[in-house]
Parts: sequence; structure tokens; C-alpha cells
Amino acid sequence: MLAEIQEGKALNPVVKHITQEKINLYAEASGDSNPIHIDESFAAKTPLGGTIAHGMLSLAYVSEMMTSAFGRGWLSGGKLRAKFKEPARPGDTLTINGKVDCIERKDDVSYANCTYECRNQKGEMIVVGEAIAKLSSAEK
Repeated sequence: MLAEIQEGKALNPVVKHITQEKINLYAEASGDSNPIHIDESFAAKTPLGGTIAHGMLSLAYVSEMMTSAFGRGWLSGGKLRAKFKEPARPGDTLTINGKVDCIERKDDVSYANCTYECRNQKGEMIVVGEAIAKLSSAEK
């Protein structure tokens, strides 16, 4: 898997459908019970017009893509930067795409510098950012 990592390589995309049930489960697991996420009547009265998914739920899907591509190199110290552009909502289908921009070597360790984006089914940008994963010493 890691032997195939090279500059310009697209990462395998992750596609996830957002439901209110997934949002509620994430709220329970994370302890974040902000009513904008779980109280549909409250959220309907806000400028957002309804519940929205936790930003960290979207980033969990980014992490799934990175784990699939880099395994332990991601899990043991990957770094993630994110810019949230639009909220993800129940009913959205998110597609997370990424690519390896470059491979850098620092202190005898190689790192894959990646960019990613998360879009909904309408093509709207939900999250965009960068991620860095450590490659094994046998890599570039």
C-alpha cells in the first residue's frame, strides 16, 4: 500500500451519507450535545434553518480516508488542518477526495503532504484542508 504513495497520487475517496441518527450518535459519543446538532425544533429557528453535523464528524471521514491510505503512519501522529466552508446537514452525501502533493524528508523521516476536500452532493465545499502522514523508513 505505502509503496504506491507518490507525488500527485489521488487517495481513495470516502463517501458517507449524513443522517440525523448519525449526528445524534456522534453527539452522544463526543459529549457535544449542542442543540444546533440534535434539537430539530431549536435548530429550525436559527439562521441555519435546521440541524447540522458536527464539524468533527466530517473530519472523522477525512481521517478514514487518510487511515486507508497511510495506516499507522497516519494513526501514530498524522496532522490535519481544516477550513470549514459550509455545514453538513442531514440528508447530505459527503465525498472526501484527497491527493499527495509532495513527499518531504525531515530528520531522516519521510512525510506525505496531502490536500483534501469534502463536498456534498450539490458540489458545495464543506471542508478543505491539508494533512500530513508519516511514511515508513522504507519509503521515499
